[in-house]
Amino acid sequence: MFMNFRRISKRQCVQMLTTGLVLCVLMVCREKLNHHVVSHVIAFSYRYLVNSYDFLDSSLAISSDHHSSISVDGRFVNHPYLINHPGKCKAGDGKGWDDVLLLLFVKSAPENFDRRRDIRDTWGNESFVWSELGVSVRHVFAMGVYSDVGQRSRIQNALLQEDRIHGDLIQQNFVDTFHNLTTKLLLQFHWSQTYCPQAHFVMSADDDVFVHMPNLVKYLQQLLRSQLGAKDLWVGHVYRGAPPIRHKDSKYHVPYGLYPWPSYPDYTAGAGYVVSGDVAAKIYQATLVLNTSLYIDDVFMGVCAKVMGVSPQQHGYFSGEGKAPYHPCIYDHMITSHGHAADVRLLWQAATDVKAGGMLGKLYCTAVRVMLLCLPYYHTYPCLAAFT
Repeated sequence: MFMNFRRISKRQCVQMLTTGLVLCVLMVCREKLNHHVVSHVIAFSYRYLVNSYDFLDSSLAISSDHHSSISVDGRFVNHPYLINHPGKCKAGDGKGWDDVLLLLFVKSAPENFDRRRDIRDTWGNESFVWSELGVSVRHVFAMGVYSDVGQRSRIQNALLQEDRIHGDLIQQNFVDTFHNLTTKLLLQFHWSQTYCPQAHFVMSADDDVFVHMPNLVKYLQQLLRSQLGAKDLWVGHVYRGAPPIRHKDSKYHVPYGLYPWPSYPDYTAGAGYVVSGDVAAKIYQATLVLNTSLYIDDVFMGVCAKVMGVSPQQHGYFSGEGKAPYHPCIYDHMITSHGHAADVRLLWQAATDVKAGGMLGKLYCTAVRVMLLCLPYYHTYPCLAAFT
């Protein structure tokens, strides 16, 4: 049986070529797709059927004689401070501790001068929080040293000048890279326990995250007034049953030798989360006895929390990887939104100008949030957040 190619229309030809191209792509990507699906199935099965991470305590612990010193083999190293402000959380007279509602760490790269400036002028403005919201919040920018050795001296001099003006940089002598994010996490929890242990809450956020400070303060105050108080709290955008990424070309690649198990403990997105003061103390204690070679900081946080018996809590308006929709009905509830490097000022202006609209306004906003959040491809806030 022969095919008469003269009778094939242009449309049929395009369809055949397209089908062939799709089949080729599927054949090339099949192994990667299969591995991705299988790894998630295995991880979820492990998380919900076995649901035991008791091995973490014994397998990732370091011996007691190494607690004083973090190195390449996972031991604690007390990196010296290059810039520090031990009195940041002191009272005005310098003799006692201030009543700090929130200690806010912003994880920043040394070269991100513009991001830090915008944060100081918007959601990180301590004076605004005190005058408009009536609470004490302390923010500091946590960082290491610039990764480019040739430009390090120039950047460091600029950082010293910046800190002389603002007094809000905390810097230790480690190279500020992706693979040192866990070291930056250690800096945050060790600093909080040493210089601000009385803070009711501790927050960690990236410098491309927008924080709706009025909404966050309102939420934290409600927690303090609740019957349970501010205890055992770790809240953010939770990942459950996430598998380690084994592809070597991925930024988040974790080899079997570093973490051999098929599923991570539950953890929150590192872009922005809040813990209560007692949980901050527990995480600090865990960092003293666990191997810190796992360089993905939010996963390492999950390991520490699991060992200490702390579980993350999902909050609908802590964002994951994406930006929040630009709409007043979202601003009314949002806590964090990820991916803001150039629009922080505009978003701050829009978010803080939102006015309440009564019952009809609430019904309207619920409908708008359903349309914005309940989409199959939307991954910042869950659909359930539309009804909060």
